[in-house]
Amino acid sequence: MASARPVPSRHLLGIDGMSRDDLEEILDLTDTFAEVGRRTIPKVPALRGRTVASLFFENSTRTRLSFETAARRLSADTMTFTSGSSSLSKGESLRDTVEVIGSYGADAIVVRHAMAGTAHRLAGWTDAAVINAGDGCHEHPTQALLDCYTLREARGDLDGMRIGIVGDIRHSRVARSNVLAFTLLGAEVLLIAPPTLLPPSTEGWPVTVTHDLDASLPDLDACYLLRLQRERISEGLIPSIREYAADFGLDARRASRLPDDALILHPGPTNLGVELTSEVAADHRSLILDQVANGVSLRMAVLFLLLGSGRDLVPDGVRDELPDEEAPGP
Repeated sequence: MASARPVPSRHLLGIDGMSRDDLEEILDLTDTFAEVGRRTIPKVPALRGRTVASLFFENSTRTRLSFETAARRLSADTMTFTSGSSSLSKGESLRDTVEVIGSYGADAIVVRHAMAGTAHRLAGWTDAAVINAGDGCHEHPTQALLDCYTLREARGDLDGMRIGIVGDIRHSRVARSNVLAFTLLGAEVLLIAPPTLLPPSTEGWPVTVTHDLDASLPDLDACYLLRLQRERISEGLIPSIREYAADFGLDARRASRLPDDALILHPGPTNLGVELTSEVAADHRSLILDQVANGVSLRMAVLFLLLGSGRDLVPDGVRDELPDEEAPGP
């Protein structure tokens, strides 16, 4: 009788609690999978026989497709869950849904949900590896990791870099993960936003805060523009989209204030004419398309570490706090 397949119990829930060594291990492995992506047939059998399930309760193009592409390049099988056509609409709980997917043999579950902490709850309900693909305004760890990889690829390392994160920081899970990751790797982070689009408190954040983009640009090594999340912004936080773009959008005139070797990034999707113009997106200093391409290699590295090598990316102490109670519905 064949032996039972080993069941993974490892997760990537956030950057919070990870060490610099943890991050650099993932970034170093990403180099290997980036080389795989340049092959004529960009596929390896590293995760043959494994199954990766995508549970996206919010719309996504880049993250979902890059995870599914990463899984297939590692020869894993994939399952895609769509909440709108699932039994959730009939009253099934999130926990029941996760347990059903686990019973189909999922080894890893990639989850995106509007409620902060959802990935942590899932990790307490399943033996599958859980990867946080964005939970509310909390974290988006693989976006931060691919951003670090993109900057490291361009600069060699992040030590001593001055990185400005611009825009809707209040609603951004990307900003929270990037602040943690960039500073772990030795960068200095400057938050640049109107007061209404900053978190209620930045106490304890290893950052400097300013509301003046123009004055900040000449001193930046990288300008990271965030999407204005109109779907999360309540009335009154900004006077108008036009005024926001006038004060915090990066156009060609503003981009000329950046140093010649400064880098421009955006997690996508971009609101052209709001966070940046099409001219800036096509600027030779823009790494936006590099971020998209690097997303597949980075997520291959994460899936391999969790399912192939058995690395545990949940820090000691955090695992003990994983909840096992029921969560509210989506």
